[in-house]
Amino acid sequence: MNKVIYIACIVFSLIVSACTKTVEINKTSDTLLPIYPDYIGVTVPSNIAPLNFKLVEDTDKDLAAIFEGSDVRFEVHAKNGQIQIPESKWQELLKASIDNEFLVTLCTQEEAGWTAYSPFRIKVAKEPVDPYLAYRLIEPGYEAWNEMGIYQRNLENFTQTAILENKTVGSDCMNCHSFRMQDPDQMMMHIRGANAATMLMIDGKVQKINTRTDDTMSALVYPSWHPSGKFIAFSVNETKQNYHSIDKNRVEVYDLASDVVVYDIEKQEIITTAALFSDQRFESFSTFSPDGKTLYFSTAEARQMPEEFRDVKYSLCSISFDPETRQFGTAVDTIFNAKIEDKSASFPRVSPNGKYLLYTRGDYGGFFVWHKEADLYICNLETKEHYPLTLANSNDAESYHSWSSNSSWIVYSSRRIDGLYTRPFIAYINDKGEAEKAFVVPQKNVEFYSSLMKSYNVPEFVKGKVKITGHDIAHVAKTEKGSNVTFKKQ
Repeated sequence: MNKVIYIACIVFSLIVSACTKTVEINKTSDTLLPIYPDYIGVTVPSNIAPLNFKLVEDTDKDLAAIFEGSDVRFEVHAKNGQIQIPESKWQELLKASIDNEFLVTLCTQEEAGWTAYSPFRIKVAKEPVDPYLAYRLIEPGYEAWNEMGIYQRNLENFTQTAILENKTVGSDCMNCHSFRMQDPDQMMMHIRGANAATMLMIDGKVQKINTRTDDTMSALVYPSWHPSGKFIAFSVNETKQNYHSIDKNRVEVYDLASDVVVYDIEKQEIITTAALFSDQRFESFSTFSPDGKTLYFSTAEARQMPEEFRDVKYSLCSISFDPETRQFGTAVDTIFNAKIEDKSASFPRVSPNGKYLLYTRGDYGGFFVWHKEADLYICNLETKEHYPLTLANSNDAESYHSWSSNSSWIVYSSRRIDGLYTRPFIAYINDKGEAEKAFVVPQKNVEFYSSLMKSYNVPEFVKGKVKITGHDIAHVAKTEKGSNVTFKKQ
């Protein structure tokens, strides 16, 4: 029996070998063939899933790709026009190319033999990326949520699983998922609708919190965890959404009013101070520094809305915070001055190593997800220099962004592929604090993004898989009344 199996394996191997045409190059070309997705010259982590691709221009010729690193070389022949890289060979290539690069040579078979085109390089950084990415999938207009979910993707392969789908909570809206320092065991999200609440998931326990008070205009909105896990900074917003018929920015999201607050998880109390809570200004988009002693936020002069929505321009500011006494400082420092720059800045996020402040800059407003001019910028917190992340930006909207736990990678939403749907892009931040060429999160099927009619919203790196189930979250959301919070202004 063993002999029969052995012979069968030999025969199968010969058949496979006969069907695979070894690339024997007899002609070269200086032309660089464009591919989709565009992975030419990108920098990737050593633990990313295979970067499958195809030619931008279809061809009826046989296509192959030669992958060659310092100690690894293999060929991949296209199937249905797609180069789908075997995961085992890809992992071997990445491991051999850490802190180095490898070459990819595309070849087509002509009548006279194989023609090799100009190769392109892919760099492999020495720093890995957090293995999971969490995001919401939603229709691009955000005006309806009959079907949505918050999902997690294993970046080391192509596995996607649901954290929570809204069909389990009566089709309620879900948003603003957030993690404490990329920890999958300390997470929160909002549910809006019949089961409205803020849901806290800490070490396997689910807590439902009713965060609207008589002193605040809304329930809590945009979150940012304190590194201690004892506080979460939020904004409270009265938000509206309008649609343009001819403007290049199709959708406009703006606030009629907004303030910044901090939620004390243990005391179940909202605290704030006059510098963050004022009728004269729109304060929003807050985030803590990695040491927990500074709170960054966006602030703009209050305007008559919606008539003056183009005049709303947010500055970036900071205020000190003492987690022991829960006291805010009295001085507000300005990091980006909207009046001087005549631009607007929002969603500040500090790198975990404390070196850089990443934010989005646009012409006006603060919710830039539909603003084609919106780009990512960095402020070096040591030198106070501001500069664009040129190789990460595009001619379309770059919006929500977050850092990896090792401060080497950023992930953000971009509409660059088709101008309609946001897709998750990852960029490496090098030792100079500059972004290297970004790449879209790879999918097994190259046509995946072309057929998915949902946007990726709020991409967040996570250090592991979220283990708590959507059933557990939904059960608490639907069956418990939730804890009420109190409010205190200093």
